[in-house]
Amino acid sequence: MTTEMRELDPPPRLLMGPGPVNCDPRVLRAMSMPMLGQFDPAFTGYMNDVMTLLRGIFQTENRWSLLVNGTARAGIEAILVSLISPGDRVLVPVFGRFGHLLCEIARRCGGEVIAIETEWGTVFAPEQIEAAILQHRPKLLAIVHGDTSTTMAQPLEEIGAICRRHDVLLYSDVTATLGGMDVAIDRWQLDAVSAGLQKCLSGPPGSAPISFNERAAEIVTRRKHIEEGVRPTGFVPGAGPIIGSNYFDLPMLMDYWGEARLNHHTEAASMLYAARECARIALEEGLPARFARHRAASAAMTAGLTAMGLKLFGDQTHKMPNVTGVFIPDGIDGERVRGGMLHNFGIEIGTSFGPLQGRIWRIGTMGYVCRKQNVLLCLGALEAGLRQAGIVVPSGAAVDAALASYGA
Repeated sequence: MTTEMRELDPPPRLLMGPGPVNCDPRVLRAMSMPMLGQFDPAFTGYMNDVMTLLRGIFQTENRWSLLVNGTARAGIEAILVSLISPGDRVLVPVFGRFGHLLCEIARRCGGEVIAIETEWGTVFAPEQIEAAILQHRPKLLAIVHGDTSTTMAQPLEEIGAICRRHDVLLYSDVTATLGGMDVAIDRWQLDAVSAGLQKCLSGPPGSAPISFNERAAEIVTRRKHIEEGVRPTGFVPGAGPIIGSNYFDLPMLMDYWGEARLNHHTEAASMLYAARECARIALEEGLPARFARHRAASAAMTAGLTAMGLKLFGDQTHKMPNVTGVFIPDGIDGERVRGGMLHNFGIEIGTSFGPLQGRIWRIGTMGYVCRKQNVLLCLGALEAGLRQAGIVVPSGAAVDAALASYGA
């Protein structure tokens, strides 16, 4: 029998890289629920459930908290292509690969992009961002909250107030942090955010939760155009330039998710079910407890890595609690160690990009994977891989240090 005719049977893996991670089994069960028509009252009821649950996850009162069909990048594009009109000035603080991605997308939206950069492994002080705002006077500040390429989290608590003070819109990509650390968009005065399911929310890639406030809604509504064929009689388009994407057009998505139920696209039913269950599980656990679980795993992982004699990457004050960067010891093939962990133990850890490629491993403790036994298994497998590569490692020290961190 040829390979493509065989029944799918993926090998069992423990995904402890920077994402995706293993799905919560309850999410997989939810995805197997029967299909419904997109305007079936039961289905639109689930859409409304998702909006309510996402408000809880995002810690917001925003009416417009919904899903964009597609991976996390789809959420980024929907926000940026709808907010950025050609010629708008956009300021992007870059501290890793995904800051560069925001620049790329903003340029494709026609924005005049100004990037400020800091060394990978560090983040920006609020006064650096305010100085750049005063110098460049952007319409929009676009910033990553947690950049998995560097494992750093950019504090946002003061950035929102700075942007309001200077009448700048603030968008943040919170894909790597939502569900694993505090993302308080109302309290932090974030105007728009986007995320994905495949990291701390323990779902599959393919649906992008977004949320935006009335400041952002007012701007995108000025660009509102409805496609011919579903356009209501007497509709008057917005005075602003038409949004450059039909699929990622936020005003039409607002009409699809809102009371108008505009027939914009066919909602991905299985992904809607997944997003609903991801958010429900997180809120059932409780956000404070969930954040504490990620912090505990981070502390145990870093204790174990340090006990092996490995050096952690970056400013540990601003390390994300759900992914840890560690330098690959000199003289060994980092990819060979990773391959050995996958082949011998079924455990996947990550490498990195750009200036960090081949220099660090990235080990994720996200969502459903973020639990004591997985931290211990990963540390034990990494210790074995290092020994096979010829590195002398204190036997059992990593697991012992992690257990001590957990208080076991």
